[in-house]
Amino acid sequence: MFTGLVLGMGETVRISPGSGESRFRFRPLFPCPSWVRGESIAVNGACLTVETFDNESFTAYASQETLSLTTLGDLRPGSRVNLERALAMGDRLGGHLVSGHVDGVAVVQSFSDASSSRCFVIRVPEEFSPQIISKGSIALDGISLTVNRCGPDFLEVNVIPETRAVTTVGFWKAGTKLNFETDLIGKYVERMLSAWKDSSPEKKLSMDFLREHGF
Repeated sequence: MFTGLVLGMGETVRISPGSGESRFRFRPLFPCPSWVRGESIAVNGACLTVETFDNESFTAYASQETLSLTTLGDLRPGSRVNLERALAMGDRLGGHLVSGHVDGVAVVQSFSDASSSRCFVIRVPEEFSPQIISKGSIALDGISLTVNRCGPDFLEVNVIPETRAVTTVGFWKAGTKLNFETDLIGKYVERMLSAWKDSSPEKKLSMDFLREHGF
């Protein structure tokens, strides 16, 4: 589990592909001591497992499923990535709950400067729009951001200078592909309500129905 508060950027050092899978070596561009073999780490928002490490870098494996749902397959040696270590019990939850299980790939449509901030319009697959709400949270390339506004196939976020300085946002431009993960709580709510979404008239969602079922 993560928070979407990126620790800093890393550099892709080496990629070893094979049979639709890949093993990556990343070098954090910030102090990151005390690696633990088997720990989870979010790389551009995708939860990977640390396999080996030394004082400067670590390796992580990405399965065919992970590569098919994320932008990790587009990485090249020298590519910058956002890195976040897993949340520890008792840590401050400064962003929002992020699982690292990427939903898919979004695309930057446009951006504009708003004083010192930068505003991005992001295109997302329409089927995920029920899980995205105005003033809700979304993770883009592992960064916890607040949704300014949204529609059937887009959302808008505002990125402050500090976030641009420590993450890959500074490299975003029109056409940039981003891993996205919608709000975890929203997914569970949608799943819970789906059983009654197209049910018979007598089972339509209402205050009486919610009270009857313990809500």
